[in-house]
Amino acid sequence: MIAGNKTTVNGSMNYYVQESPSLKRRCYAFVKRAFDIVASAAALIILSPIMLIAAILVYVDDPGKVFYGHVRIGKNGKPFKMWKFRSMYMNADKMIDLLTPEQAKQYYTEFKIDNDPRITKIGNFLRKTSLDELPQLFNVLCNDMSLVGPRPLIESEIQTYYDDTHDVLLAVKPGVTGYWQAYARNNATYQSGERQKMEMYYVRNASLWLDIKILFMTVFKGLRNEEVLPVSEEKKKEK
Repeated sequence: MIAGNKTTVNGSMNYYVQESPSLKRRCYAFVKRAFDIVASAAALIILSPIMLIAAILVYVDDPGKVFYGHVRIGKNGKPFKMWKFRSMYMNADKMIDLLTPEQAKQYYTEFKIDNDPRITKIGNFLRKTSLDELPQLFNVLCNDMSLVGPRPLIESEIQTYYDDTHDVLLAVKPGVTGYWQAYARNNATYQSGERQKMEMYYVRNASLWLDIKILFMTVFKGLRNEEVLPVSEEKKKEK
């Protein structure tokens, strides 16, 4: 892999990665993409009744937009809009004063908040069950994401925690689930450095076998009603 340079344009960081994949890596990428298309399309069909009910509940709980799109940085530094069911109140951006000093500190270090008061009742349920992540299946179909990969990050996370390794991290597509989510969840944090290590471990060791193990672990944790997918990172503003 040949890493590109990091440039700054109007204060915004641009990333790009040029790849020279081996035949083995190209075969892996082909099989993985084929699986992503088939599996995400099948999941959308099978789960469509659940998604319809979730959309109705989101609107009834707090009338407004059902879906929420947030810009993330994808493969080779390409920005894309990641979709979720809206889990916060429509005026969440005006409720920032409700956060305690501890919650505010947690947001700016971990890009997530425990017991966020801006989350709706149905939103809390959707997050605990990870149902708010289901619209990301559309991202998989559109080739912005894969079913398995590093967590899709916002630009400030990459600048803060992956400044020296962004070229490697952005060499693969982000995933709906991943090694960090399936095996550590919130036990591995940015501050400890464990989260970065786990994400980079996946990128450097990605394989069909590892993807299969991550998918099975994700399903296993879901059946045990454990929170596999992390609380969303973007919550400064959700409309």
